Amino acid sequence: MWTGEELATNIQTWADGEPKDNEKFVATCWHCGKKGWHGVRSANRFFPFFCFNLMVDDVKKTWEEALEHCRETHTDLTSLNSETEQRLALSEIQHDHITERVWIGQRFLGDRWLWVNGDPLVYEAWPEGDQEHQCPLRKRCGALTKEGHWENWDCEEKVHFICY
Repeated sequence: MWTGEELATNIQTWADGEPKDNEKFVATCWHCGKKGWHGVRSANRFFPFFCFNLMVDDVKKTWEEALEHCRETHTDLTSLNSETEQRLALSEIQHDHITERVWIGQRFLGDRWLWVNGDPLVYEAWPEGDQEHQCPLRKRCGALTKEGHWENWDCEEKVHFICY
Protein backbone atom coordinates (compact mmCIF):
# COMPACT_ATOMS: atom_id res chain seq x y z
CA MET A 1 0.00 0.00 0.00
CA TRP A 2 1.24 3.45 -0.81
CA THR A 3 0.73 6.66 1.12
CA GLY A 4 1.92 9.72 -0.71
CA GLU A 5 5.09 8.76 -2.54
CA GLU A 6 6.26 6.04 -0.15
CA LEU A 7 5.38 2.47 0.66
CA ALA A 8 3.37 2.39 3.89
CA THR A 9 5.65 0.22 6.01
CA ASN A 10 4.23 1.36 9.33
CA ILE A 11 0.84 -0.41 9.12
CA GLN A 12 0.15 -1.97 12.51
CA THR A 13 -3.35 -3.39 11.94
CA TRP A 14 -2.65 -6.47 9.84
CA ALA A 15 -5.28 -9.22 9.85
CA ASP A 16 -4.25 -12.53 11.43
CA GLY A 17 -1.67 -14.25 9.22
CA GLU A 18 -0.83 -11.06 7.28
CA PRO A 19 1.32 -9.91 5.70
CA LYS A 20 2.12 -13.20 4.00
CA ASP A 21 5.80 -13.34 3.26
CA ASN A 22 6.54 -16.27 1.00
CA GLU A 23 7.23 -16.92 -2.66
CA LYS A 24 3.94 -18.77 -3.27
CA PHE A 25 1.76 -15.79 -2.39
CA VAL A 26 2.60 -12.33 -3.62
CA ALA A 27 -0.04 -9.74 -2.85
CA THR A 28 -0.44 -7.14 -5.55
CA CYS A 29 -3.17 -5.22 -3.78
CA TRP A 30 -4.30 -4.65 -0.21
CA HIS A 31 -7.69 -3.92 1.28
CA CYS A 32 -8.81 -3.05 4.78
CA GLY A 33 -11.40 -5.37 6.25
CA LYS A 34 -13.07 -5.40 9.66
CA LYS A 35 -10.16 -7.37 11.13
CA GLY A 36 -7.30 -5.43 9.50
CA TRP A 37 -5.36 -5.30 6.23
CA HIS A 38 -5.54 -8.30 3.86
CA GLY A 39 -3.40 -9.14 0.85
CA VAL A 40 -5.19 -9.85 -2.44
CA ARG A 41 -3.43 -11.81 -5.16
CA SER A 42 -5.54 -10.47 -8.01
CA ALA A 43 -6.48 -6.90 -8.78
CA ASN A 44 -9.72 -8.15 -10.39
CA ARG A 45 -11.69 -7.94 -7.14
CA PHE A 46 -13.63 -4.83 -6.21
CA PHE A 47 -13.61 -3.09 -2.83
CA PRO A 48 -14.89 0.28 -1.60
CA PHE A 49 -12.14 2.90 -1.51
CA PHE A 50 -11.42 6.53 -0.82
CA CYS A 51 -8.61 8.81 -1.82
CA PHE A 52 -7.32 12.05 -0.45
CA ASN A 53 -4.00 13.79 -0.31
CA LEU A 54 -2.72 15.56 2.78
CA MET A 55 -0.23 18.37 2.23
CA VAL A 56 1.74 19.90 5.10
CA ASP A 57 2.86 23.39 4.12
CA ASP A 58 6.34 24.47 5.14
CA VAL A 59 5.33 28.14 5.40
CA LYS A 60 3.77 29.35 8.65
CA LYS A 61 0.50 31.30 8.43
CA THR A 62 -2.32 32.48 10.67
CA TRP A 63 -5.37 30.22 10.68
CA GLU A 64 -7.27 32.51 8.27
CA GLU A 65 -4.26 32.77 5.93
CA ALA A 66 -3.88 28.98 6.01
CA LEU A 67 -7.58 28.50 5.23
CA GLU A 68 -7.35 30.90 2.28
CA HIS A 69 -4.17 29.22 0.99
CA CYS A 70 -5.69 25.74 1.20
CA ARG A 71 -8.86 26.82 -0.58
CA GLU A 72 -6.88 28.51 -3.35
CA THR A 73 -4.36 25.73 -3.96
CA HIS A 74 -5.95 22.50 -2.72
CA THR A 75 -9.40 21.88 -1.24
CA ASP A 76 -9.53 23.03 2.38
CA LEU A 77 -7.83 22.83 5.75
CA THR A 78 -8.07 19.18 6.70
CA SER A 79 -10.77 17.73 8.88
CA LEU A 80 -9.90 14.66 10.96
CA ASN A 81 -12.97 12.47 11.16
CA SER A 82 -11.44 9.27 12.49
CA GLU A 83 -8.43 7.84 14.24
CA THR A 84 -7.20 6.65 10.84
CA GLU A 85 -7.27 10.17 9.40
CA GLN A 86 -5.61 11.43 12.56
CA ARG A 87 -2.78 8.90 12.14
CA LEU A 88 -2.35 9.80 8.48
CA ALA A 89 -2.05 13.48 9.41
CA LEU A 90 0.52 12.67 12.11
CA SER A 91 2.47 10.58 9.63
CA GLU A 92 2.62 13.53 7.21
CA ILE A 93 3.74 15.87 10.00
CA GLN A 94 6.52 13.47 10.99
CA HIS A 95 7.50 12.87 7.36
CA ASP A 96 7.92 16.63 6.88
CA HIS A 97 9.87 16.91 10.17
CA ILE A 98 7.36 19.34 11.71
CA THR A 99 7.99 19.47 15.46
CA GLU A 100 5.19 21.77 16.59
CA ARG A 101 1.43 22.11 16.19
CA VAL A 102 -0.24 22.53 12.79
CA TRP A 103 -3.53 24.17 11.88
CA ILE A 104 -6.46 21.90 11.02
CA GLY A 105 -9.86 22.95 9.70
CA GLN A 106 -11.48 23.31 13.09
CA ARG A 107 -13.06 26.51 14.42
CA PHE A 108 -15.08 27.43 17.52
CA LEU A 109 -18.15 29.37 16.33
CA GLY A 110 -21.19 30.23 18.38
CA ASP A 111 -21.11 27.61 21.10
CA ARG A 112 -19.36 24.64 19.48
CA TRP A 113 -16.41 23.38 17.47
CA LEU A 114 -17.03 22.88 13.75
CA TRP A 115 -15.12 21.61 10.74
CA VAL A 116 -14.94 24.40 8.17
CA ASN A 117 -15.74 22.01 5.32
CA GLY A 118 -19.09 21.14 6.93
CA ASP A 119 -18.18 17.64 8.14
CA PRO A 120 -19.89 16.71 11.44
CA LEU A 121 -17.63 16.54 14.49
CA VAL A 122 -18.03 12.82 15.23
CA TYR A 123 -14.46 11.97 16.27
CA GLU A 124 -12.57 13.94 18.93
CA ALA A 125 -8.94 13.92 20.04
CA TRP A 126 -8.77 16.52 22.82
CA PRO A 127 -6.28 15.63 25.58
CA GLU A 128 -7.87 13.65 28.40
CA GLY A 129 -9.15 15.95 31.13
CA ASP A 130 -8.73 19.09 29.01
CA GLN A 131 -11.53 21.58 29.63
CA GLU A 132 -9.98 24.68 28.06
CA HIS A 133 -11.57 23.93 24.68
CA GLN A 134 -15.12 23.86 26.11
CA CYS A 135 -15.83 27.58 25.76
CA PRO A 136 -12.67 29.39 24.70
CA LEU A 137 -12.60 33.17 24.91
CA ARG A 138 -9.56 33.76 22.70
CA LYS A 139 -8.12 30.51 21.39
CA ARG A 140 -10.83 29.64 18.87
CA CYS A 141 -8.92 27.81 16.13
CA GLY A 142 -8.07 24.12 16.12
CA ALA A 143 -4.56 22.75 15.90
CA LEU A 144 -3.07 19.26 15.90
CA THR A 145 -0.07 18.68 18.17
CA LYS A 146 2.85 16.42 17.27
CA GLU A 147 1.59 14.08 20.01
CA GLY A 148 -1.71 13.66 18.17
CA HIS A 149 -3.99 15.78 20.35
CA TRP A 150 -6.19 18.65 19.30
CA GLU A 151 -5.78 21.97 21.02
CA ASN A 152 -7.49 25.30 20.76
CA TRP A 153 -4.99 27.93 19.73
CA ASP A 154 -4.78 31.66 19.06
CA CYS A 155 -5.93 32.13 15.44
CA GLU A 156 -3.39 34.92 14.87
CA GLU A 157 -0.40 32.71 15.70
CA LYS A 158 1.58 31.69 12.61
CA VAL A 159 2.10 27.92 12.43
CA HIS A 160 2.34 25.20 9.78
CA PHE A 161 -0.92 23.75 8.45
CA ILE A 162 -2.39 20.73 6.65
CA CYS A 163 -4.46 20.99 3.49
CA TYR A 164 -6.21 18.17 1.69
